[in-house]
Amino acid sequence: MKLEYLSGIELGKEVNSGNLTPTEIVHYFEKRIKERNPSLNAFTYLKIEDALNEAKLLEERIAKGENVGPLAGVPVGLKDFLPSKRGWTNSHGGVKSLIREDDIDSEFYKAARAAGAIAIGKTNAPAFAFRGTCDNKLYGPTANPFNVAYNSGGSSGGSAAAVADGMLPIAEGSDGGGSIRIPSAWCSCFGFKASVGTIPSVCRPDGWTATHPYCFNGAITRTVEDSALMLEYMARYDARDPLSVNHGFRSFRELMKMPIKGWNIALTLDFDMFPVDKEVANIVESAAHLLESAGANVDYVHFDFKHSFNDYAKLWCRSISVDTAIDMELWKKEGLDLLKDHKDELPDEFIYWNDMALKSGILDYRYFNELRTEMYDELQNILDEYQIILSPVTICPPVKNADDCNTKGPSEVNGVEVEQLIGFCETFMANFTGSPAASVPAGVTKEGLPVGMQIIGRKYKDEDVLAVAHAFEEIAPWSYEKAYDRLSTC
Repeated sequence: MKLEYLSGIELGKEVNSGNLTPTEIVHYFEKRIKERNPSLNAFTYLKIEDALNEAKLLEERIAKGENVGPLAGVPVGLKDFLPSKRGWTNSHGGVKSLIREDDIDSEFYKAARAAGAIAIGKTNAPAFAFRGTCDNKLYGPTANPFNVAYNSGGSSGGSAAAVADGMLPIAEGSDGGGSIRIPSAWCSCFGFKASVGTIPSVCRPDGWTATHPYCFNGAITRTVEDSALMLEYMARYDARDPLSVNHGFRSFRELMKMPIKGWNIALTLDFDMFPVDKEVANIVESAAHLLESAGANVDYVHFDFKHSFNDYAKLWCRSISVDTAIDMELWKKEGLDLLKDHKDELPDEFIYWNDMALKSGILDYRYFNELRTEMYDELQNILDEYQIILSPVTICPPVKNADDCNTKGPSEVNGVEVEQLIGFCETFMANFTGSPAASVPAGVTKEGLPVGMQIIGRKYKDEDVLAVAHAFEEIAPWSYEKAYDRLSTC
């Protein structure tokens, strides 16, 4: 049996039925990771002994007749960015001087563990997760499984590459501007970002740290059902999160099966401001209209944004730099001055935006809120009439890896200058608004590189996004057995 073809739920069924043991699964995927990872650089480190210890504990519980969960023995990857498993280490995205022991468990890891899964290692990310590509000066770029000359996308690029390449079925992502959806699009995975407040985000000492823009914890999977299951375990009310919402229990695996017949779905290829590669536009346009076979009404819609996409991209860069600039100042008080003593570990672009954040004044804060409100209103104007907005995830196919450990997006698309950190992504608006959003595999370019379609829903209607994603998966299934035939060879 080729376990890399199975979803997380399918693997869990094999364990719960007694056909496989967690130990056998850990050893199987350890072997595949060691064979495949050298060409992809998806993992920064493995913790096989830890995983085997957890596998033995699971086997003891199963022997006692305990229900250990639907993901029994399923290996998962954790993102090497912020803390995600107590006692492990994180590098803040490949920053050597910031390697520290994890002091908390992430919401993803707590949910995965409760479902019976086993963490097997940490996956690569860019410094401070500050870009839509995956590369850093400590570990280097993560390659795209479909062509290793190209990038996996970011910031959760190691997770997406690992899932796409069959090193494991589920991995952790975080999303502050598209960091779950972008690499999912470029690696032909399913990536889901929940509504703000659906998954707790407990930050201290500043409880509002992850709100400008909204930052999310989540999962990257190969199937919609695996993501729906993870959401069932991650979605909960936590009074320590000032934005946490008490939805009550939802069976997202049932809700994702809702028929979408008669649904009004909006389609935009460019939000009337992005330059979009023609091949990407054609692939997403064709994919969107496939939903009409499920009875949905797909209409082209138009937006009236007052600023350019580069203005909004730069707003994202400045706003998300506020918290990192604060961290940098606080670390100085602890004796760690990154800019003075470890500047060579940081990308030039990060240093620039850190400086811009420090120079920001009160009117810059007002400007940020005004543009964020503009984005909110423009999306809401459409969502008042439509349940879903469809768009490309990125305006270009995957980019080639740079040789300087500083891979960025394209400098121009269709002859139009593009901000290179996030400006090539149509994702960050959903982070400013808090809307649920996902990426589904829409197709591949003539060169065989994946393209993703974004699905944006109404706030707190996460199940609508999953329902459209599931309907699309039923209409145009992305077969991983066939996909593996197209993957680059190690």
